[in-house]
Parts: sequence; structure tokens; C-alpha cells
Amino acid sequence: MSEQQTGRLYGVGLGPGDPSLMTVRAVEVIAAADVIAYHSARHGRSIARSIAERHLRPDHIEERLVYPVTTETTDHPGGYRGAMEEFYADAAARLAAHLDAGRTVAVLAEGDPLFYGSYMHMHKRLADRYPTEVIPGVTSVSAAAARLGTPLVEGEEVLTVLPGTLPEEELTARLATADAAAVMKLGRTFPTVRRALERSGRLADARYVERATMNAERTAPLAEVDPESVPYFSMAVLPSRVDAPHGDDGDAPGGVSGGPGEVVVVGLGPAGPLWLTPEARGELAAAEDLVGYTTYLDRVPARPGQRRHASDNKVEAVRAEFALDLARHGRRVAVVSSGDPGVFAMATAVLEAACEDPYREVPVRIVPGMTAAHAAAARAGAPLGHDYAVISLSDRLKPWEVIAGRLRAAAAADLVLALYNPGSRSRVWQVGKARELLLEHRAPDTPVVLGRDIGGPGERVRIVRLADLDPAQVDMRTILLVGSSQTRTVRRGDGTDVVWTPRRYPET
Repeated sequence: MSEQQTGRLYGVGLGPGDPSLMTVRAVEVIAAADVIAYHSARHGRSIARSIAERHLRPDHIEERLVYPVTTETTDHPGGYRGAMEEFYADAAARLAAHLDAGRTVAVLAEGDPLFYGSYMHMHKRLADRYPTEVIPGVTSVSAAAARLGTPLVEGEEVLTVLPGTLPEEELTARLATADAAAVMKLGRTFPTVRRALERSGRLADARYVERATMNAERTAPLAEVDPESVPYFSMAVLPSRVDAPHGDDGDAPGGVSGGPGEVVVVGLGPAGPLWLTPEARGELAAAEDLVGYTTYLDRVPARPGQRRHASDNKVEAVRAEFALDLARHGRRVAVVSSGDPGVFAMATAVLEAACEDPYREVPVRIVPGMTAAHAAAARAGAPLGHDYAVISLSDRLKPWEVIAGRLRAAAAADLVLALYNPGSRSRVWQVGKARELLLEHRAPDTPVVLGRDIGGPGERVRIVRLADLDPAQVDMRTILLVGSSQTRTVRRGDGTDVVWTPRRYPET
């Protein structure tokens, strides 16, 4: 008995809805197929079939794959997921019977077959068993952007595509960080998506597109859309930020507009984009002006339309007033700060100036960031696992006598210490003096973590005894974590040393 040749499976992308946007290849495959399969709800109507209808023949075998549930509840013992899994398995078996009989099967899919499409469930179950070809189609995202007539992404911008079914908190975080975005699957999720856009500060930029390229197409500012009117086949779009309006360059100082502005002090974390929070990313992207110390400002990617104002590290007050002046004349300003802006950083400088005339009415917000102490602690283990104190060794803004008194008090209280700003080219003796003071209260073998350039290319983490702490190995990019009497250093099975401070403290 000769072996029968199987048929070929095609996933056919039909484009967003207008039949004229089908590709030539899609039309060819449909014309040559023996079986045309398409998904539909229980009402029997199929958008995919209606798009391809003019290319269907009377002798085509049509396989209508009817979903058992869409948004309603089900009494299936496996719930919604169980019902759908059973449906996909049954549908794949029906198509496999045709393929085993040598028939060519074309599964129709709106948009692109592998972009949030139902075809992919057939593909995953059949493509490893039968010859398969996927015909790409114009996506609904591309169609929506074309109908809006606005660039979707430009240059080095990143496009984020989100399903509206995500939890509101997740949507908010992702929209806050996105350059450009498309949120699909609206319908009943529209109120959640709208709230997420509002919470992320992106509602004013959001556009609404319904049934792009179809007869009932509609576009509008998303903020103006009635939630009760939104169908499933609609989308929220955040277009490219490039060339987006950023003031009118009016007569105000610095070429700024006269509308309301604000200052947002943004914590960048200790180094690099991996340490940025979603909120910080969003604020940096939304700012019209970036203000900061040159080294920190260089860590923020350049964006078209943004103005960057870099300055030296020793002019915090001047930098703060400059940012507030920009905001007072209508600019949206982000002041960048390494680590967390409220820890020995720019938040205090900005707020000091903002609490005086003429800046009292300028809105100021603080966006937190990962601190250097927490980053270094994580690299070493968990040295900050119990009570700890944070002290700056810089005597540029406070007398050394004050620093020494705080070191003695914290050491006497047996607190773990996070020591910021331990040394620089002009401050070379403070680390040695601090070591002497701490040794009055701590054992010589107390572990000290030296974290340098944490998260950066020159990252180095070392663990030394307090008695062996060498000031020559410490600079301005180093943070010191000095253990308490309870802090332990343990060598684990892989040969690495970890430092940790127990959460329990012994009874006195």
C-alpha cells in the first residue's frame, strides 16, 4: 500500500479589514486551497471570511471554527481555559483530517497570523506534523498608524504593543516608560486602559482608532471617547514623541512658553538603564528639559526635541534655581540625580529653592531611585538586614566634628553603617579617621563592604576587615558598608563570600 501524501497548511494573513490590503500571495493561496477555515463566534459571522469572500469559490470546503465561549462564563469543568483548550484541540483534529486526506488547508486570519491571532493555536498543534507556510499580513497596528497619519516610531524609539487585558498597574507602568505604544483588545477593557493612560500621564497624547480600514472606521482623541461605544476591534495608540509639541518658543526667557510647568527630580539609580524604575523612565521621556550634573546627564538617552542643560557637580543650588526658572515659564523639567534624589542628592537643593520666592508656586515632584547603599548591599549579600544608619563623610557642607559625633553615636548603638562620599582627590584623610573612630566600638574583624561603581563598567565589590580598611582603596565612587557586631561573612559552597546581618538581635 503506497503512502498517501499529506496536504499543506497555510496561515493566511488578510490584513486589517479592507480586502484591497490583502497581499498577492494571500490571494494566490486562497485561490489554490481545497479547504478554507476561519474562526467565528457562535453567531456565525466571521470578519476573516468577509474580508476574503470575493476570492472564495463555490467548491471550497469551508470549515467554520466556532468558539465555545468569548466573554461569557462557561460551565466547562476546566473553566474558560479548559473550554478553549478543548476547542483548539478539536479544531486542530478537524483540520488534520483534511491534511491527512491530502487537501490543502488555508486558515484565514485578520491582520497577521502570528500577531495576537487565533491561527497561532492551529500552528502550534499542526506545523510540526505537516508542511506549513505562514503568509504575513498588514497588522492592525500599522493600519491604525496609517489612518492617524502620524509617525508611530522614529529614529531609536521603541514601540510597545500591549493587550488591554493586562492588570491596570502593569499597563500604567508600561505606558509610563513607552516611547510609542499600541494597546489592543479594548472593548470592555477600555475603562481600565483609559485610567492607565491617565495615571501614566499619557492620556493627552493618546489616540483612539476603531475598525481601521473598515467601513465603520473611527478615529478620535482617546480622552473624548465614550466607553460604552468601544468595540473589541479598536485600539489605543501613543504615537512617536519626536516632533511632538513642546511649547511654542514664545517670548519668555530661554525660548519657553508661558503656560504652567513643573520640576520633577528623577532618581537614576546607581548606574545604567537597568536600575531605572518605570516611573523614572516615563518622566525622563516626557520632560522638555533635562537638567543635571554632566556625568549623570550623559546616562540619559538623547531624545529629539529635548533640551539638555549640563553643569558641574558643585553648583547644586544654581542648577536647582535654573530648573525652577524654566518651569516657572512653562517648561516641563526633569532634574536628574544619581541614586535616589532624596539621599545626599538634588531633591533637597530643589526643594530649598522651591520654598522661597519666586518659586513657591512652581509644582515640584520627587521620583525615587535605587540607592547606592541598597545596590552595593545586594551585590554583597544582605548586610543591611537589620537596623542601619546612613552617614556622609563629606565635610564640605558640615563640620567634621559633627560627622565624628554621629559616627561614634551610631557605632555605640551597634548599627550597621552605610558611609557615603568617603573620599575624593581633595579629601584623603576622612576614611582613615572614620576607621579609627569605629574601631573604638567595633571588633577589628568587623566586615566592611567596599562597593565601587556598582552597576557600571568598573564595578568592583570587596569585603575586608575593618582593621584592614585601606583609605587608598577608596574614592568618591565607592560606598562603604560597615557591619555591626552581628554581621557575618560566610564562604558558600561555590567559593563566594556573602555578608549578612541577622534580622534578630540577641537579648541584652
